[in-house]
Amino acid sequence: MSTIRKVRSGALSAMACVCLAAQDAGAESMRVYFGTYTGAKSQGIYVSSFDPDTGVLGEAQLAATTPSPSFLALHPSGKFLYAVNEVGEFRGQKSGSVSAFAVDAASGLLTPLNQQPSHGEAPCHLVVDKTGRWVLVANYNGGNVASIPIAEDGSLKTENHSVVQHAGWSVNPQRQEKPHAHSINLDAANRIAVAADLGIDKLMVYRFDAANGTLEPNQEPAVRLPAGSGPRHFAFRPNQRNAYVINEMLSTVISFRYSAKAGEFTILDSLKTLPEGTDVWNSTAHIAVHPTGKFVYGSNRGHDSIVVFAADRRGRLTLVEHEPTQGKTPRNFGIDPTGRWLLAANQNSDSVVVFGVDPKTGALEPTGRQVTVGAPVCVTFVSAGR
Repeated sequence: MSTIRKVRSGALSAMACVCLAAQDAGAESMRVYFGTYTGAKSQGIYVSSFDPDTGVLGEAQLAATTPSPSFLALHPSGKFLYAVNEVGEFRGQKSGSVSAFAVDAASGLLTPLNQQPSHGEAPCHLVVDKTGRWVLVANYNGGNVASIPIAEDGSLKTENHSVVQHAGWSVNPQRQEKPHAHSINLDAANRIAVAADLGIDKLMVYRFDAANGTLEPNQEPAVRLPAGSGPRHFAFRPNQRNAYVINEMLSTVISFRYSAKAGEFTILDSLKTLPEGTDVWNSTAHIAVHPTGKFVYGSNRGHDSIVVFAADRRGRLTLVEHEPTQGKTPRNFGIDPTGRWLLAANQNSDSVVVFGVDPKTGALEPTGRQVTVGAPVCVTFVSAGR
């Protein structure tokens, strides 16, 4: 097994990170919701308090009981939270479900509103559009994406949903025997939706109509990736001129130039998420861009690290470091809105670990803080005052 290699220099100590954050005192208090795989140690969605001035994360408490809420998305109003239920059957149908909750502003606890089918098995990712009228969901085993309408009270409607089925396969007969939609994201204009499909090695690009929730193929309907890549999660850069996809099977991150007008993507480069010479089994998971747009982060499961890249003005990446997550299988992580902290969710060691972010280099520094959450697989920040 190879040793994790750091390439940064002059990194802040954990204490220096805390002091630096304290200089900008008065940041709005926050809560963090954790999606989980339910089982012996988890019953659903958990919530913790979070202090962005100090990076202190409170103990997690159960916010809502629901089966395997493996990905969460907040409504633009902050009043509602939505979760996929990553299951294969719902109300006798071969489908997972999406659950809607009302957020209690005082306590952070969640009140169930309703559930609707996700229109495909094993939903694993979702996003709420910027109008707050639609939930878009990716169904992994269903190999499709769907839009589900939202009522004024935050509940999910049954009528006027839209489903787009992917088709095809790729080179790995065990993992890519059919489509496996793994994520869906919207650009800042709320006009282009991108679905990363692990099973067919493509980013499927759709024109999204917020008036009726439909997803129509764009003029360039797909971005083909190298065979066996297994694209998983996708992220736009804040400037909307670049985007990134993390590939689960090849352990790579691909950078794109993005034309918002045409909804087109041009590949810039591809970098490995692992140190040179690493021989451990690895499967990447999540990708996120720092709020400044200067840094890109990805999680390695197996190597159990966060890879950190610096992004130049054109969007190309250079390696900063590989930081151990101090746990097993970091399926997901979240960067707080201030950009000063990263919370790594270690699925197989039931822990969420807090890291400070160096504002100059993007490098991560352990703070020595962590909380226990059973099988955490999603991290979602919410302003406590919303």
